[in-house]
Amino acid sequence: MTVAKKFAVIGNPIAHSRSPEIHQAFSKQTGIELSYERILAPLDGFAQVVQDFFAQGGNGLNITVPFKEEAFALCDVLTERAKAARAVNTLWMKNGQLHGDNTDGAGLVNAITTLNWSRNHSHILILGAGGATRGVILPLANAGAAEIVIANRTLTRAESLVEDLSAFVKTTKLQVISLDQLEGHFDLIINATSASLAGEGIQLPNTLTFNYAYEMAYGKPSSFIDQAKQRGVPTADGLGMLIGQAAEAFYVWNGVRPDLSHFSL
Repeated sequence: MTVAKKFAVIGNPIAHSRSPEIHQAFSKQTGIELSYERILAPLDGFAQVVQDFFAQGGNGLNITVPFKEEAFALCDVLTERAKAARAVNTLWMKNGQLHGDNTDGAGLVNAITTLNWSRNHSHILILGAGGATRGVILPLANAGAAEIVIANRTLTRAESLVEDLSAFVKTTKLQVISLDQLEGHFDLIINATSASLAGEGIQLPNTLTFNYAYEMAYGKPSSFIDQAKQRGVPTADGLGMLIGQAAEAFYVWNGVRPDLSHFSL
């Protein structure tokens, strides 16, 4: 008799997470038996929750807000993309050592690929220079981006981010601009800020043009998406990225990559 593998997602808050239904759908598609639950960790008790989960036979954990940086600090072994992101959203235990990966960027690349948006030699603009941006730059570069421009209100923060990532990104050109310098043409623009969800949306000037627009957040109204639609530009929100990062985590844990070509929730 096959023993079902045991997985979970940890966060605070966590009740809204769609990860359990995504992984159950992957289980059904691949025939891999598993259980997957939500775990609410106290803000000062994350490390203990992780330790208890693996001590009780858990196979893998997904990590969400606000614990990704703390998960990074706990790991004995890190993947290259986790090192670049300085954050971990996927944990597993191997030979008594805690391993960590960051599949967020791979999730974004998976989403773009599923949408059939061009990636090779692309010129990409990312709005914001926070943790969400840090996590996707290396995977976007590895997927073939020719140039990634990071626009941020505080220029020094974007400059610091590029300086950190230059050790990982070798062939893609990384540049920074301030938000009041938005202009030119890009293949893809990605909103990695939370401003558009808070009703303080960044106004995209007419001097800025783009072929596709991706909103990292999902499930809420977005002025960024609204502006792109008004221009007739194809758009997508972060649900595809969520599914894509889950698929990558599933592959890391199980060695099987779910087929996302006809996947829907």
